[in-house]
Parts: sequence; C-alpha cells; structure tokens
Amino acid sequence: MRKIIKEEVINSLKKGLINVNLYLNPKLKNMISGAIANESSKLGQEILETILENAEIAPKVNKPLCQDTGSVVIFLEIGREIYLDFDIYQIIDQAVSEAYQEGFLRKSIVEHPLDRVNTKDNTKAIVHTKMVEGDKLKFKVATKGGGAENMSAIRMLKPSDGYEGIVDFVLETVFNAKGNPCPPIIVGLGIGGNFEKSALLAKEALYRDLDDVATHEIDRKLEVELLQKINDLGVGPMGLGGNTTCLTVKVNSYPCHIASLPVAINIQCHSAREFEVVI
Repeated sequence: MRKIIKEEVINSLKKGLINVNLYLNPKLKNMISGAIANESSKLGQEILETILENAEIAPKVNKPLCQDTGSVVIFLEIGREIYLDFDIYQIIDQAVSEAYQEGFLRKSIVEHPLDRVNTKDNTKAIVHTKMVEGDKLKFKVATKGGGAENMSAIRMLKPSDGYEGIVDFVLETVFNAKGNPCPPIIVGLGIGGNFEKSALLAKEALYRDLDDVATHEIDRKLEVELLQKINDLGVGPMGLGGNTTCLTVKVNSYPCHIASLPVAINIQCHSAREFEVVI
C-alpha cells in the first residue's frame, strides 16, 4: 500500500486551481484562432480576437480569464493500492478554500440555495468518486461558470423520438441559450442510463480531450452533425451573430431501459477551465 501525503494533495490542487483561472488551454487557443478565418461575421471575428487578447493579458496581470471563477467540480479516481489517513473530501475543500482566498478568486458558492449566504471560500466542491486499479490519486478538475451551467438541460425523451429527437433538443437548447453561456461553447451530451446518469455522462463529456472522438459510431456521427448544425444556427460569438457558436461537441452514451431515452446537455463556456492532477 502506498501512503498519500495530504499536503501534496492540497498544494497540487491549490496550484492547479489558481493557474487554470489564469491560463487558457493552448488547444482552445488554437481552436479559437482557427475559427477566426472561418467566421462570417466581422463582429464575430473581433470578439474571437478579443478572447485571445484577454487570454494573453490575464496571466501577465495576474487576473482571472473571467470574473466568474466558477464552482469546483472534480472527478476523483482513487487507486485501490493507496492508503489515506485523512478525509479526502475535507482536504479537497481545504485546497479550494486556500486557492480561492490566496489567489483572490471570486467566491461564488452560497451555503443554502435559498438563503444565499456566501460561504466566503468557494466551498464546497462537487466531487464524483470512482475506485480504480493502481496506486495513484487522479483529480480531473473544472472550475465551472454559472452562466454556461445555467443553460444546461435534461429531458426524458420517448424512445420513438430517436436520433432526430436528440438533435432537435440540442439545437433548441443552444438556440434558446443565445449569448448566456458565452459562446463559442463546448457541448457535452449524455445519452442513456437514467435521469441522473445522463446528466453525469454529459458532465463527464466536457472533461474529454478536445481532440478525441466518441468510441461508438452513432455518438461520433452525432458529434459531427451537431457541431455543424449548431454553428448553422447563427448564434455566433457571445450570441451576437456568426457561425462560430460551438467549438466542439462531445457525446457520451450508456445502456438504458427499453422504455426510456434520457438526454442531458451540459454546456461549457469558451474558457473551459480544466486541469488534471495525478498523485
């Protein structure tokens, strides 16, 4: 058994949380840069150029890419051959608290959804845990902004709605969102399982590498078709018109009940602040 030192967890997460709010993913930079030449709207081109300019300025002046530094959402993998002599969830929240206070990041979490009293340190984090083989801890972390998250949706379709029903639901959701999720967006689509599983699939889809494609051929077809059709909607950068509404679509699927077709859409903004820590 390998013992994990809690200070290593705290320090690694804290550093990652601060940096991810300052530095735009290089792959995203390239995608946005490539989109400029293909953007039909002059205003849309200017917005995309401004996004890239903002990404250059943020780390130089030590200011976040966006004022909404998000809620912390983690997919945690715990190797069966490690030993923890501490509460991993408590340590995660300690790292979040220290990062958001020391990094002067905006604290956006309220203690209760109705009394709206701010926790003042951006805790608690949202953690999804899985036991895996090996002797490592893996944290896949996102700081998820409220604007994009609020435009996400879930619907229990009928099996007869099928492929076209899913396409229609995604296009309706993205079109109605307009500029609220700060496009160009990334769309995570979860199909199958049940009510809560589809939502988790959609969230997990957003953590996939920007370059990868779905393993199932139907999911791959959806990714290609939806990307084209979303960009044909004309929403454009920041919702002000154009053909760069979405940078990529990621589809995850799972077996489901014969009477069900659960579909969830999780939308990510153009900053897509994500990082991974392996200890």
